[in-house]
Amino acid sequence: MTSLRIQAIQHIDEVEPARWDALVDASGGSVMLKHAFLRAFESSGSVAPGTGWQTSHLLLWSVPESQSGQTEHLVAVIPLYAKGHSYGEFVFDWAWAEAYERHGLNYYPKWLAAVPFTPVPGPRLLTTEPYRQAAAIALLHWAEQSKLSSLHVLYTSDADQQALCEAGCMPRTHTQFHWFNQAWQNFEGFLADLTQPKRKKIRAERRKVREAGVTTRVLTGPALTAEHWDFFYLCYANTYHQRGNKPYLSPAFFKEIAEHLSEHCVLALAYQHEEPIAASLLWLDSSHGTQRLYGRYWGALRHVDCLHFELAYYTPIEWAIAHDIDVIEGGAQGEHKLARGFVPIQTQSAHWLAHAGFADAVDRYLEQERAGIDAYTEGLNSPFRQEIGD
Repeated sequence: MTSLRIQAIQHIDEVEPARWDALVDASGGSVMLKHAFLRAFESSGSVAPGTGWQTSHLLLWSVPESQSGQTEHLVAVIPLYAKGHSYGEFVFDWAWAEAYERHGLNYYPKWLAAVPFTPVPGPRLLTTEPYRQAAAIALLHWAEQSKLSSLHVLYTSDADQQALCEAGCMPRTHTQFHWFNQAWQNFEGFLADLTQPKRKKIRAERRKVREAGVTTRVLTGPALTAEHWDFFYLCYANTYHQRGNKPYLSPAFFKEIAEHLSEHCVLALAYQHEEPIAASLLWLDSSHGTQRLYGRYWGALRHVDCLHFELAYYTPIEWAIAHDIDVIEGGAQGEHKLARGFVPIQTQSAHWLAHAGFADAVDRYLEQERAGIDAYTEGLNSPFRQEIGD
């Protein structure tokens, strides 16, 4: 017989990487849930109390009833943060926070179970099936005992979503746009399956980039040098500065990723007359036998018409076809991706609010929102020819 013990840790280094990663692998999680990836957020200072993120990862231990020669066994981990704002989440609850404020209640801090700054679907209860429901109940119990306003578990897997809703969370749905490889031999084969207007538009956009004297190349793993990473960060930071914002991630984050996870990095670079002018960074991963690219970061030092589409979509698609990548996940929102061969899919999150009155109101809102999202996705036209479909 065993019992379960909950532990909260303030830094991911408090748990052994091998133990954490074993649970990531067991749950089918991506590289973005691995110890080294989450550690890079914390050790770089990108995720810290000063930026509104207080780490409080939950660990669930199986404790033997009899201690004779037996030790505790780590059976679940949950990446968890106390948030002082709602930035860097891509699931929007600003209206909920404003409603709390109007009624003189504190919405922040709140609990967030997610990968920081990363709208990628996947498991959030990093565990095996026998402990999934126990992990969901433990997470809700932790939230209830903490007296914080709410708990938000973002971009969940189907199994986690079911367990969390059975434990007392409310479901929410969202729309993303993903590209799925149909065993095309090359980019022209991909274009041939699109509708004529979409095919014409993409060719015109790529032609504009070529006529501006721009070429692109893709580098991965050990081919990426310190100079490449410095240039990428210059582009990444410039995108934020142009909007009057500070970058979420520090140079130290990408330095640590480059040092420990370079095999998961795919960097598309744009050159105008041999001078680098833009960069797009994607994460490469394999889970459940599926090769995936996650499109995340883009930036440019010089404006070239349609360059964003070329570097964030067309060059990665061309590379994905050549390297037998199954899926490109394009991140949050972005109906413009539909015209570039991406198709809509629904993602989900789970939410719990301590205040019963607000919970009832949000539950009614989410029901209406789900109906609206269903109608929205059903009303979108496929970018592919009718005989091809989605």
